[in-house]
Amino acid sequence: MDHDQRSESWRRCCSYRTLKSWLPVFCWLPKYNLTHLKMDLLAGLTVGLTTVPQALAYAEVAGLPVQYGLYSAFMGGFIYALLGTSKDVTLGPTAIMSFLCSSVVGGQPHRAVLLSLLCGIIQALMALLRLGFLLDFISYPVIKGFTCAAAVTIGFSQVKNILGIHGVPQQFFLEIYYTFYRIPEARVGDVVLGLVCLAVLVVFMLMKSHPTHNDGSTYSSVARKLVWTVATMRNALVVVAASLAAFSWEAYGHHVFTITGHTSQGLPPFSPPPTSDTTPNGTAVPFGKIVEGFGGGLAVIPLMGLLESITIAKAFASQNHYRIDTNQELLAIGVTNVMGSFVSAYPVTGSFGRTAVNSQTGVCTPAGGIVTSECDISRLKPATFRLRGERITLVSPSPQTLSVSLSLCLSLSLSLSLSLSLSLILLLKHICQSQGPRSIFMWPAR
Repeated sequence: MDHDQRSESWRRCCSYRTLKSWLPVFCWLPKYNLTHLKMDLLAGLTVGLTTVPQALAYAEVAGLPVQYGLYSAFMGGFIYALLGTSKDVTLGPTAIMSFLCSSVVGGQPHRAVLLSLLCGIIQALMALLRLGFLLDFISYPVIKGFTCAAAVTIGFSQVKNILGIHGVPQQFFLEIYYTFYRIPEARVGDVVLGLVCLAVLVVFMLMKSHPTHNDGSTYSSVARKLVWTVATMRNALVVVAASLAAFSWEAYGHHVFTITGHTSQGLPPFSPPPTSDTTPNGTAVPFGKIVEGFGGGLAVIPLMGLLESITIAKAFASQNHYRIDTNQELLAIGVTNVMGSFVSAYPVTGSFGRTAVNSQTGVCTPAGGIVTSECDISRLKPATFRLRGERITLVSPSPQTLSVSLSLCLSLSLSLSLSLSLSLILLLKHICQSQGPRSIFMWPAR
């Protein structure tokens, strides 16, 4: 009898149903078809264009070199495609996680990578112990208060970057004081470029939140798709345009803007995160001292990462009429952070903005995240081509490529001008309240 019970338990553990519960990829992969592939490619490319500029910005928020944002962005797509239960969620750097990482590790890359490993282990253990229900006991007002405080802190920490001011302390109140104290040191080029980029982003955001009426005509459909596409890609468009503008000035020897400077190129080495560190004066810091320095952050960061991602997954599962497995989501996030630490990533979680773009673009399966991850990896690889059998690597553009860059900048400017003109037409239609025949550019009724 005991033998039969053990055999039945063994068969149940090794069944295909159990395999699907631990690897949800087997739930959707057998049903995958060409339509799914087309929509996943479209969604993955769209989210990929959004991810890169956000990853660079979030690395700045975390106080880390910008390449660490890209290192943290690509592992989630591969892991979540295997272990995730939501078709919409995309894992990667977020503002809150970057802020928490900055407050815990103080801008030290090696410790940020080790923090990712430890957070991933904690999250994976919670999943294996089926502790997902504990997240339901976290108070909603506490979450909202923390989120609002983080938004204020993150927002003001970027003011010094817009002004081009250096040497400002990271402590919040000191940061406020020294930012206002050093306003006379602000760089005109950085201020102008920063305000223009902010204005364009706000206009694009308003364009997306106030879509045109669709009267069924071809022109109306084209206008709506143009507005939605440009507004969705607003981060990538603004970053590319601003980068080309900065490069054009630098190519002529005019240092008008504060630029990132040299960054590490290529994919990071796949290696375990360092378990010890060395201070600037050469003193070795053992693993225990590093963990002790993390303090309460070692509990807060894993919980906030889980809470943020699962809240997003539940919201989009309810909107798109499917169910998620909370414990499986914990496992996906935990494994992503563990594996991410081997490619120099800092802790990541689900991103609401990128998940919304993913859902609105019509993603069908988690395979869209693989396309997004490939887009992120392509930004890390240096461009190469072959000429008569010789392999040439394009590391950085030379001033001789200025004409090409200006052409690209002109093309991009034309697309931006077209979108801004369309937005102006919408605004004028709204103000004039024309009583004539309906136009395809009518402001939505309130």
